[in-house]
Amino acid sequence: MAIVTTKEMFQKAYAGGYAVGAFNVNNMEIIQGITEAAGELKAPVILQVSKGARAYANHTYLVKLVEAAAQENPDIPIALHLDHGDSFELCKSCIDGGFTSVMIDASSKSFEDNIALTKKVVEYAHDHGVVVEAELGTLAGVEDEVVVEVGNEMFTRPEEVEEFVTKTGCDSLAIAIGTSHGAYKFKPGTKPQLRFDVLEECSKRLPGFPIVLHGASSVPQDFVAEINQFGGSMPGAIGIPEEQLRHAAELAVCKINIDSDIRLAMTASIRKYFAEHPDHFDPRQYLKPARAAVKAMVAHKIVDVLGCNGKA
Repeated sequence: MAIVTTKEMFQKAYAGGYAVGAFNVNNMEIIQGITEAAGELKAPVILQVSKGARAYANHTYLVKLVEAAAQENPDIPIALHLDHGDSFELCKSCIDGGFTSVMIDASSKSFEDNIALTKKVVEYAHDHGVVVEAELGTLAGVEDEVVVEVGNEMFTRPEEVEEFVTKTGCDSLAIAIGTSHGAYKFKPGTKPQLRFDVLEECSKRLPGFPIVLHGASSVPQDFVAEINQFGGSMPGAIGIPEEQLRHAAELAVCKINIDSDIRLAMTASIRKYFAEHPDHFDPRQYLKPARAAVKAMVAHKIVDVLGCNGKA
């Protein structure tokens, strides 16, 4: 199966009460781990590339790796998505370069400027058969070059979503309901609670329209403990409870972004391997179990959080 857009994925997800996983990719092993899990579970999947990942691994390498993954997993739909595009030029480059979906994140701009930039990207993307995700509201935390200090985040205003979607023509909308980027999402001792009232009000105003959640890693504590056990230092790393994400997927959320959990799974595996095999130096030796750790984590997300297994 060729790389596809998210249009049909989201239509089925909205109707079926599940979400499609959007997993950030940076290298071959991550792509393999994600798509092997999705392939075995017959789940649709979105492989997303941030501006930082594109700079690290090179646009062409990433596109060709995703094309190879699609060739190796012909029975599942795979979309290639730009995560947090911050300019028209970056979105255009990805559209011209084989991406099937792009996100233009102008959420830090004024409402009017957000509309103007998003509309410009939408017009170019739709002319080239590519879909567009936009964002209203801002999330706290750090993801590559996206940095919002805690206290400066802003929940999405439901009264703005209809006007925004109508004027921009975007295909999906990322909203801010209490998720956060990175592995240090909340202060230790706090209990994360998503604003389902905001989600429900947005979905009432946009019936049938796909909603996206960013910053939705759960920061599994077994990974954190393993990292700390084998020489790491991650005190106070806290994520979004998985049961809250599952509830969001049962509502209007059709796409849930996961990045930090992939990094944690790989790092925990590699730290453990180095501690147990100090004489090994072949990258294939420690990247193989790291790839397996990513695969296992993604499989868990697909089945227990996203509910999209068997939906390909």
